[in-house]
Amino acid sequence: MTEKHGHMHHGKTSKNILSAGEVLKATELKLGNSFLDAGCGDGYISLEASSIVGDKGSVYALDVYPESIETVKKEIKTRNLGNMEAILADITKIIPLDAEIIDVVLMANVLHGFVAEREVEEVMNNISRVLKPGGVFAVVEFRKIEGNIGPPYDVKVSPEDVSNILLEHGFDISDTQLVGKYHYIVNGIKKP
Repeated sequence: MTEKHGHMHHGKTSKNILSAGEVLKATELKLGNSFLDAGCGDGYISLEASSIVGDKGSVYALDVYPESIETVKKEIKTRNLGNMEAILADITKIIPLDAEIIDVVLMANVLHGFVAEREVEEVMNNISRVLKPGGVFAVVEFRKIEGNIGPPYDVKVSPEDVSNILLEHGFDISDTQLVGKYHYIVNGIKKP
């Protein structure tokens, strides 16, 4: 832990408790889409997205941790994926992509940390900048249940909390649903 970032849990994967396929189905990711995995971790969801968007689509796996990005880069090389790029960046500062080029942004098990650190404003501005009007910002978080796995209860955010954040930052809520045993997803649509 650094002084500035008291709530950071890098190096953990949700692979065993959260299905990439189920999450991506809930985002309605399609062939040919551009996809940003904001806070990709080990990239298991990005790798699944790569097969969905196909050769005409693109996947950007972004994380602040060099170890995570190195892991993703190795997988990209091993699988010879021409439609996927791993990017080391801090989304509280900048997302090094052009404006309005992304169809679907996914943020899985990450937003609660930005809420805890009071960095939501910067993050939402950066996400909004790269997302196309009408694009989907899909937020996956641990259900806010006492004793459930994931971050401490007081750090977890409810679907209502997530919806309010999205509404405050120029999104309409298209739907909220459970994904797997421990998570929910809120899909926001960027207003034109």
